[in-house]
Formats: sequence, C-alpha cells, structure tokens
Amino acid sequence: MESAKNVFGRNLRQYGIMLALVIIVVFFGVATNGRILVPNNVWTLIQQNAYVLILALGMLMVIIAGHIDLSVGSVVAFIGGTVGWLMYHGTPWVLAVLAGLALGLVVGAWQGFWVAYVRIPAFVVTLAGMLLFRGLAQVIAARTMAGFPAGFNKIAGGSLPNIFGFVPNPLAGLFAPGSPFGQSFDGVTLAIGLLGVAALILSTLRSRHSQVEHGLKPEPAAMMWARLIVLSVAILLVTGILAMNLIGGNGGTPIVLVLVGALILVYSFVTTRTTFGRHTYAIGGNRNAALLSGVKTARTDFLLFVNIGFLASIAAIVTTSRAGAAVAAAGQSYELDAIAACFIGGAAVTGGVGKVAGAMVGALIMGTLNMGLSIMNVDANWQMALKGLVLLLAVTLDLVSKRRGTIR
Repeated sequence: MESAKNVFGRNLRQYGIMLALVIIVVFFGVATNGRILVPNNVWTLIQQNAYVLILALGMLMVIIAGHIDLSVGSVVAFIGGTVGWLMYHGTPWVLAVLAGLALGLVVGAWQGFWVAYVRIPAFVVTLAGMLLFRGLAQVIAARTMAGFPAGFNKIAGGSLPNIFGFVPNPLAGLFAPGSPFGQSFDGVTLAIGLLGVAALILSTLRSRHSQVEHGLKPEPAAMMWARLIVLSVAILLVTGILAMNLIGGNGGTPIVLVLVGALILVYSFVTTRTTFGRHTYAIGGNRNAALLSGVKTARTDFLLFVNIGFLASIAAIVTTSRAGAAVAAAGQSYELDAIAACFIGGAAVTGGVGKVAGAMVGALIMGTLNMGLSIMNVDANWQMALKGLVLLLAVTLDLVSKRRGTIR
C-alpha cells in the first residue's frame, strides 16, 4: 500500500498548479485594479479560450500515450473553412455543423491510420498534416466568408436563457450606481454554480469511499476538505461573476461554457473509468509491457487520433462561430496553446502521466496570462515570450521532480 507520505507528496504536486492559477488571478486582479474580474472580462476569457480547453482534452490523451499532434491548428482552419463554405452556399447551419463533425472524424482516421498501422511517428504524420490541412484551408477559404445564421453564431456568442429570473444582489449597495458588480444575479447561472459544488463534493466523497473499499490509501482528509472548500469557493465566485453579466439580456452562462463543461465531464470519465483510458495510460507508461499484457496498441493509437480529430472539429465550429466568419488564417498556433496547456497542467513529456483537471487549469493559466497582460497593455511579443518561459518552467519542474523521486 502506498505510504501516507507519498500520497501527500503526490497530491501536493497536483495542487501546486491550482495554487499557481490562484496566484496569477490575484496578481492580475491587483495589477489591473480588478478589471480582469469584471463580469464582461470573465465572460470573454471563457469565450476566447474555449478552443484551448477543447483541444487540450484531445491533446492530453495523445501526449499521455507518448505521441504529439502538430496539426490541430490547421485542422481547425480546414474544418472551420468547410463549415463556413457550406453555410455561405445555403446549407442549413445544423447540417453544416454535423458535416464538420463528420469531417473531423475522417481527418482523425486519416492521421490515425498512418500512425497506428503504418507506424510512422506521430510527429512526422501531424507535421505533414499541418501543411496539408493549412493548404486545403487556404483553398476553401481563399476569401473571407461571413454572414452566418444567428443560431450558429450563438454557439460561441450566446448565453443560456434567463428562465429563472433574477436574484437581488445583497451587496449592490456597496458599489457605485452602474457598477458591474452591483447588478442582480441571473438565476440560471447561480443554480448551475450550486449544482456544480454539490456534484464536486458528492463525486469526491464517492471516489474516496471507493479507494478505501479497494484497499488504496486516500489523500489525507484535511487536504481533501481544504481542496473541496477552495474549489467550491472558486466555482461560486466564477458563477457569481458570470451571473452579473447579462449580455444581450440572454443570461449569464455562456453556451460555450456548458459545451466545454460537458466535454470535461465526459473525458474525465473516459480517462479514469474506462478500458480505453486505462490502455492509453498503459501505452504511455510502457508500450512494450502494454502490448505483452494484451493491450491492442494499434487500435488505441488509431482511436486517439480519431478522437482528437473530432475535438478539433468542435473547436473549429466554436472558433468560426465566435469570429462570425471563416478565414484561412484561423487556428494559428492553436496546437502550441493546447500542448502548452497540457504540459503546464502536469502532463509528462515522456508520456504516461496527465490529468484532465491539470490540462484545464493549464489552459486557464495561459488564458489568464493573455487577458491580464492585454489589459495591462503589454506588447504582444512580450506576451509570447512570457508564455514560453512559463511553459519551460513547468516542464523543468516536472523533470526535476521526477529525477529527485528516482534518486530517492
């Protein structure tokens, strides 16, 4: 059985990335005089970084298996251009979206075939894909296509209807008239926040009970409750801020946040509770041992790339919806953002290690840095340099930690 000391150390490393996010948010909250926490900016942060959160889910599983995908940015441009072309020429937006999702599966199967069955390294296959699909995107979206249906644009730009009405803000009197923090709360958003906290607590207690039943050493109770309190406060704070943001009178919860939240729940389940998830970790930990244990490594590799192709199509639809136009230049550097989010969130360069929660926190760190530095009017070139340093630091800390563990 794993010792309490090892469990504490492992969990402490996992929580370190969450602490880093809190520190960054507090820093920019002070440096921008609270502007980064204004409801409109929080809403924009989610909208602008939805593509990173979506792509990071697929990239995480690819990295865990010991691969990499350099093509997702170009795939986003290609599929986004295709969906835009279809709508521009009269196809109903729902059918265009379904066609885009199907195309993502085809693209993933194409690249998965070369990686899994021809055994060409994923780096080479996806590098070729980056060039191939960027070229196709420039052919399809040779000129900007815009004027899409309102229903399509609401995917990334709309909010859930305010069906529960408004809840008076008890702190409204503390703020000046017209302050964004003095608005009434959207009932739907508050309900989502409360349900999220309840689900978090119940799932954590259930997981702990399952660990005890199987003879595993759970994390210390004090650490578990401290984590639950911090995460619950964070959920309520974010949903409370969003509840004051009533863009277009639609309500405070962005539709794209609901989409991303659903994907996070699905992939958290896939990575931790399914055979496919266990096989992915096994392949990344030791491919030869996994093969000898009966894991169908080729099929798993193939499905991993089909999966990331599908998620790239979702990211393409969200990106095109947010822009309200299809352009060939879409998706630039998206692959780097997704890879950085995974590594900052604790995924191992060598494979076999990584969690959905960590990748999501890594994506939020990158997004918060982008927005905070933009509000502070920091030059875009310096923003890029700083993100590179953050990525290097995250990978360095991971490797140093592993080396120290090996020495001990």
